[in-house]
Amino acid sequence: MMEVVIVPDAGAGGELIAEAIAALVARKPEALLGVATGSTPLPIYRALAARVSAGTLDVDRLRVCQLDEYVGLPAGHPESYRSVIHREVLEPLGLGLDSFLGPDGTSEDIPAACAEYDAALASAGGVDLQILGIGTDGHIGFNEPCSSLASRTRIKTLTPQTREDNARFFDSLDEVPHHVITQGIGTILEARHLVLLATGAGKAEAVAATVEGPLAALVPASALQLHPHATIVVDEAAAAQLKHSDYFRATYAAKPAWQGL
Repeated sequence: MMEVVIVPDAGAGGELIAEAIAALVARKPEALLGVATGSTPLPIYRALAARVSAGTLDVDRLRVCQLDEYVGLPAGHPESYRSVIHREVLEPLGLGLDSFLGPDGTSEDIPAACAEYDAALASAGGVDLQILGIGTDGHIGFNEPCSSLASRTRIKTLTPQTREDNARFFDSLDEVPHHVITQGIGTILEARHLVLLATGAGKAEAVAATVEGPLAALVPASALQLHPHATIVVDEAAAAQLKHSDYFRATYAAKPAWQGL
């Protein structure tokens, strides 16, 4: 089974993952960190920023890359994921755009932009740690149910449910783009360490299917079962449907502290 860590709440999850990132940066100052958007990873970014502000974490050489991006939003749009990452990750950590890699959602040739981004990640040496969230239907990135487990970075059409979920960031549902560029599942699996954070009861079913269900394209996040170093960090509410929760608690409690995540 993949590593599952059950924490009391979202804040504790953010602190734990920030600790793992800090340990990575200590080992490899120029590490490439894959970041996700949305509300779930915000405790991670706040915990990292607090360490930088306190002078206990030096990220001057850290590089950051993007998991996905809307297609068609103009450059500088406040809800483009590039803008969100600049606002929530780069600025709080004191990093400039020269530290950032992302796909071009405004390109006139989106398939070429997708291939170029995959190539850029490889040229950068690959992602050292990729932060992931999970949708209520088990999607990761914008790899919706029935996505190929070998897929590469590509354009995807958002489902009506995902557009409705994301409408809270826009003035209306009509403003939510219909298409996105997303790292494919095959691309995601190339990261050296995958760390998925899930919080809240609404994610409990998807977490259980990911961790304890069969490997299936219907649950894209179940592909993490194939990865040699995948960590699932969940709060008590998101862990509620795990049949082996006691096992996961005991296993993590017995893990030597020096191993980290």
